Amino acid sequence: MTKTGFVVRTVRAEEWAAVKGLRLVALQDPVAHLAFLETYEQAVARPDEFWQGRAAGAADGAPGARQFVAEAPGGDLVGTLTVLIEEAGTVDWAGFPVERRQGHVVGVYVRPEWRGGGVSRALFDAGLSWAWDSGVERVRLIVHEENGVAQALYRRVGFVPSGVTGPLGDGGDETELEFVLERS
Repeated sequence: MTKTGFVVRTVRAEEWAAVKGLRLVALQDPVAHLAFLETYEQAVARPDEFWQGRAAGAADGAPGARQFVAEAPGGDLVGTLTVLIEEAGTVDWAGFPVERRQGHVVGVYVRPEWRGGGVSRALFDAGLSWAWDSGVERVRLIVHEENGVAQALYRRVGFVPSGVTGPLGDGGDETELEFVLERS
């Protein structure tokens, strides 16, 4: 399969089923337990209304979030990245205070056969552009301490460790690291 000819764009609300399908594929990836705070079993059990809301909530015009997808020739979704806007004075998903307006990258995934061909970089370029245009001061993401492949990707696109760490969402002994990219 060729890795060229893909287009990165904002997700459309009506393609919720494709978004669901891509998420289910991502959750079956061998490193999904390091990359996502949800299991395949949890995701597949969610009703269609959840997926419809998720796609609509990150489509063009939705406030506070934007999901970008890489679409291959023929229409298959081969990658995704979502940016959430976190407002200063709020509390983030892990219970930590948000000190300044920032973007938060979540749900990064590229199908294995499309890796290494620029899809991840294009997704990050689109997501970061939207975040900067939204007026954030920085963009962050959280990565598992043992997910070296993801950490290498994030460094290549300009993110650096902030020194902030926290427990994995399940409260276990594993640690997640915050990586940040400051607005230049």
